[in-house]
Amino acid sequence: MCGIVGILGKHEVSPQILDALKRLEYRGYDSAGIATVHRGQLDRRRAVGKLINLSDRLVHDPLPGKAGIGHTRWATHGAPTEANAHPHQTGPVAVVHNGIIENFRALRDELTAQGAQFSSETDTETIVQLTSRYLAQGMTPVQAARATLKRLEGAFALAFLFDGEEDLIICARRGSPLCIGHGEGEMYLGSDAIALAGMTDRITYLEEGDWAILSRGGLQIFDAEDQQATRPAARIAVESVQIDKSGHKHFMAKEMAQQPAILKAAMEQYSSADGSDVTLPEGLDFANVDRLIMVACGTAYYACQVAKYWFERYAGLPVELDIASEFRYREPVLGPRNMAVFVSQSGETADTLAALRHVRPHIGQVVSVVNVVTSSIARESSFALPIHAGPEIGVASTKAFTAQLQVLALLALRAGRDRGRLSEADYAARLDELRSAPGFVAQALDREEEIRRLTESLSQARDVLFLGRGVMFPMALEGALKLKEISYIHAEAYAAGELKHGPIALIDQDLPVIVMAPHDPLFEKTISNMQEVMARQGRVLLISDAKGLAEAGEVPQALQMPSVPDLIAPIVYAVPAQMIAYHTALHRGTDVDQPRNLAKSVTVE
Repeated sequence: MCGIVGILGKHEVSPQILDALKRLEYRGYDSAGIATVHRGQLDRRRAVGKLINLSDRLVHDPLPGKAGIGHTRWATHGAPTEANAHPHQTGPVAVVHNGIIENFRALRDELTAQGAQFSSETDTETIVQLTSRYLAQGMTPVQAARATLKRLEGAFALAFLFDGEEDLIICARRGSPLCIGHGEGEMYLGSDAIALAGMTDRITYLEEGDWAILSRGGLQIFDAEDQQATRPAARIAVESVQIDKSGHKHFMAKEMAQQPAILKAAMEQYSSADGSDVTLPEGLDFANVDRLIMVACGTAYYACQVAKYWFERYAGLPVELDIASEFRYREPVLGPRNMAVFVSQSGETADTLAALRHVRPHIGQVVSVVNVVTSSIARESSFALPIHAGPEIGVASTKAFTAQLQVLALLALRAGRDRGRLSEADYAARLDELRSAPGFVAQALDREEEIRRLTESLSQARDVLFLGRGVMFPMALEGALKLKEISYIHAEAYAAGELKHGPIALIDQDLPVIVMAPHDPLFEKTISNMQEVMARQGRVLLISDAKGLAEAGEVPQALQMPSVPDLIAPIVYAVPAQMIAYHTALHRGTDVDQPRNLAKSVTVE
């Protein structure tokens, strides 16, 4: 959520900042703006809605300057209006901000009592008002910015721009990511490397509590104690952060189509040279672990729910599962023989990161499963396991979800072998099953046209119910979430056995019920629950394999999936869940890649 860009350049920066902000659209936003310094004077342009509105504004009212900052805002404090859009400016200072200032009300009251007049509803305006006051007291821009930072409580990534300073940007991070790009006589900053990919391949990541002074001649970084610090600059593979749809109508369509190749490549990354073993970081040890704690949010949480079945079945390892936003507040019991696994696509999810920091002093090993190996969660873990999915731009996670499942499956199998629960023969057989997943996913993707037809009627529904048992219950949850996210249809998921304990009251001839039921050991029980729905005229869509469909008998609608081993069924059945949501959204005309109110990376609590 919220995107930040800053440039100290050789040329006019407004077009460059606008282009970089477009790279951050995937994070979610509802307004945008740019501020520059030109001939010593700050100026800014802001607009509500998509970046095209800001682009139009700049055509009719250009914003010159070779130093500037830009922002895409996802509203927290105050509605999405131009007055609340960033950059915020008071007198000689402008600021862009990602995060939440928790003590802004106290600061605002203090400043108002001293005569400050606020023009927005945001917490961010407090920052510029405070900095402007320090400047009026005779502080330099660096002194004023640092004094402001000391007063702020909460999470933030910030960039400051000042009147009369065409070779200075000050930035800081606490709880929200920020990186700095190095150019030839130019400097850049951004919320992530994707924003800067078109300008540089040399990136420095600020660490927690860091603040920095940027000029065209270089970079000074200070840690949370104001001590000068050195952070390494890394080369990024520019091609790994290129953003295009590759001929697809939407990023989500492209990312669904990429799944077979990504699963195959990730399997190769984690396989030993002869393919007989899973290669994990040295020191990652399950032998002395007596409990696994898994923490995540949203889709990643559902991946953990599937993994719970795997770890308990294949490794005999008890698993405790928590939503990250709830985890810290129930005073969990932690011990040195526990291992914690944190799953996050971005590696910057605020609630997950806070949970990691909570457990780290009290637990044996901290493992993260992430898509961004330079992220805060990855850097602060004992062991970071990348999913190798590449940039995921669509807000609704697809390829990252299946890649998370695959890496968690590999981890569970390795735990099973190391703990003596899987024989070498069983271990090898399960690895072979995982290697077969890309081919089966490709077969599932081939059912797209049939799914498109099935969703024509589904798109007219007001409510949809998903049912599943065992590992299909979290897949039902994921299917319902996907449908809610991008089609805006209310959808719920239940363990099929829970149907008779309340949800069956919802069943009538107008309610579509999607049943996810491969022919597995729980198939007959799931079909029995499905029959209860059909007896009450529920509009059933059964997703199963050929054997399952044959045994189920006549159903209102059916979708045939390939027959797959139990281990990889969740990975394969993720595909119809994704495509049902995608095509339902297309029928309804919603914004598939950037659904309303949602952000790709949730970096505030």
